[in-house]
Amino acid sequence: MTATEIELHVLPSLSEIDPAVWDACACPEAEDGGPPNDPFTTHRFLSALERSGSVGPGTGWHPQYLTARAGGEVIACAPLYAKGHSQGEYIFDHNWAHAYERAGGDYYPKLQLAVPFTPATGRRFLLRPGHEELGFQALVQGAVQLTERNGLSSLHVTFCTGDERGAGVELGLMERSSQQYHWFNDGYGSFDDFLSALSSRKRKVIRRERRVAQDFGGTIRAYTGDDLRPDHWEAFWRFYQDTGARKWGSPYLTRDFFDLVQAEMRDDVLLVLAERDGVPVAGALNFIGRDVLYGRYWGAVEHHPMLHFELCYYQAIDHAIARGQSRVEAGAQGDHKLARGYLPVTCHSLHHVPNEGFRRAIAQFLEAEARAVEEDIEVLTAYGPFRNTQMEEQE
Repeated sequence: MTATEIELHVLPSLSEIDPAVWDACACPEAEDGGPPNDPFTTHRFLSALERSGSVGPGTGWHPQYLTARAGGEVIACAPLYAKGHSQGEYIFDHNWAHAYERAGGDYYPKLQLAVPFTPATGRRFLLRPGHEELGFQALVQGAVQLTERNGLSSLHVTFCTGDERGAGVELGLMERSSQQYHWFNDGYGSFDDFLSALSSRKRKVIRRERRVAQDFGGTIRAYTGDDLRPDHWEAFWRFYQDTGARKWGSPYLTRDFFDLVQAEMRDDVLLVLAERDGVPVAGALNFIGRDVLYGRYWGAVEHHPMLHFELCYYQAIDHAIARGQSRVEAGAQGDHKLARGYLPVTCHSLHHVPNEGFRRAIAQFLEAEARAVEEDIEVLTAYGPFRNTQMEEQE
């Protein structure tokens, strides 16, 4: 069987596919009863975005979920959206849009194969085991055909895995590099073990920051699973609104999204709250993967020095070590993460632009951008917080 013999379907809602059928492609590893590699492409997460109104009419994210069937069986699927803007993506193409429109074209709508509002690396082409090669080819060809047959400007696959990046390039997609900061667990048994790997100066700074943060006048607690309560989400919604209003003008997620997380995904989250007199004043929301902890949202209604670093970065490290997880992804951007033990890494995306002239211009830009990202990562890693034994001996 070839990719041309596959039936492709576009679904306007995840309600049109059985959750078990979708998850058989999205997270087959979870069939052993453990967590998925990451929860973001699961039916429950994407459906929560849709049912809560965080995506759909009026949001600029219009679901076009792509499925591939062979012999009547779904062998692959992908979270695909028609986009009316470039918000909530974290791989920025605003300059592309301006250039395209200055040349007389309509950049929007475009197609975005991604998890909305989620700059976390993970599988974007969801493949049922045993159908990996055929399913991948079918999804790529299907997404490209949708772009071209509908006269759309472009297709974007953001925060895909390195393997997907390589396979996509072989099928003619353009690759793009970007940068994030991740913390890596080098077999640490405790936070102090991690600190011992840092330079003495950075150890002192982090210890001081933790002391200052924990002296805010209350307690820090982490909640997951059945320990989470609806009032926790009411507090976090206030935090999220404040952060969203300052960063984006308005929050991407609706209040109903957090109620759905409480009802259906509370085992997938770790909510860290700073509480004073029993009342939450700040919090950080993490999602739990099989081997990775994903930091996603932070907010506060009171300012306390260093509390942001404690809740978002140091508490995440603590819990990743306790869970035996190998990595913490701390979200998009933020050079300040480097001093706190998070190292720069390359993230990947894939792009298709039907217009030949525009495609050539973007390809040249991407080549130069990739060199710049590589150089930045090399320099930042060299100036990272970890011990240089030879330099410490000279000091």
